[in-house]
Parts: sequence; C-alpha cells; structure tokens
Amino acid sequence: MANIIFITGGARSGKSSYAEKRAREFGLQLGYLATAQTLDSEMDERVRRHRSRRGAEWNTIEEPIHLSQTLARLDGQFQAILVDCVTLWLSNLLFKYEDAGEHSEERIQEDVQRLKSTLHGMVTPVILVSNEVGMGIVPDNTLSRQFRDIAGTANQSLAGVADEVHVVISGIPLKLK
Repeated sequence: MANIIFITGGARSGKSSYAEKRAREFGLQLGYLATAQTLDSEMDERVRRHRSRRGAEWNTIEEPIHLSQTLARLDGQFQAILVDCVTLWLSNLLFKYEDAGEHSEERIQEDVQRLKSTLHGMVTPVILVSNEVGMGIVPDNTLSRQFRDIAGTANQSLAGVADEVHVVISGIPLKLK
C-alpha cells in the first residue's frame, strides 16, 4: 500500500501549499489531480493562480467526479499524486446525485468507500487535501447542512485510512497522526 497523507484545514489556511511541499519530498514527476470545475470567471482565475504557483514539474489532471478510477489509472505514473480537493469532489457528487434525484448521501458514501479501496491498492503516494467545514456555524438550509455532514463523515473516513494526518491553521501544519 502507498503512503497516504490527509491534509485538512479551513479556507485559505495554507493546506494546498503545504500539500505541494510534501509532494515534492517524493520526487519531481508529480501528478496534480484537480477536482474543481471552472463554472465562472472567479473560479477560472483561482485555478489559473494555482497552476501558476505550482510550476512546470506538476502534471495536472482535471477530474471532478471519477476520482477513484482516475487515481487507479494514474497509479505508477508519478512519484506522488496530490488530490486537491476532496471537498470539491464531494460537492460535485452531491450536486450530480441531487440533480438526478438519487439518494445522495448513500451514493456519496459508496464513492468514499470506493476511494478508500483504491487508496489501499495504490503504490504511488497520494496526498489528499480536504476542507474542515464543520467548525463554523450551523448552516441555515438543508442542502448546506447535508453537505457539512457528508464532508465531516468523509474526512473522518479518509483520515482513518491515512498514514499521516495534518491540519493546517494560519499556514502552520500540525501533525495529528
């Protein structure tokens, strides 16, 4: 089984920069599996800034939905693969299943279990970045509360299978596991 590193923290906490630093420790043929969808100009600009900051040693693969399958396909091609981020992947799945009228929480739990199985079979080190969304106020609508609960459960599950778990607060990483 590959080395699995789970990094969480709040928005703009420095998670991605820390994850990139950790990935570089494995060597310079690096995969960046991006789950963001650029649905507006602001998100397009964020993605552009992230790519510019990372530099040429990163090979970016965009996959908003099929994370497990893409990781399995990329296994062995890089020194490390950074997934940024789990939270956006969960959001993409939630909207996909909600739009299809499916039981989104159950389907997402199945996807998380599939991801855990994929991670268990990987030989390439994988660094997962995820937002810690449950430390603020209780959201005022059903969909937001559902997302918060899904993200919290998924983070617990993925942190549980990780070899290392870090939280980044104000740019300072703290090792939890």
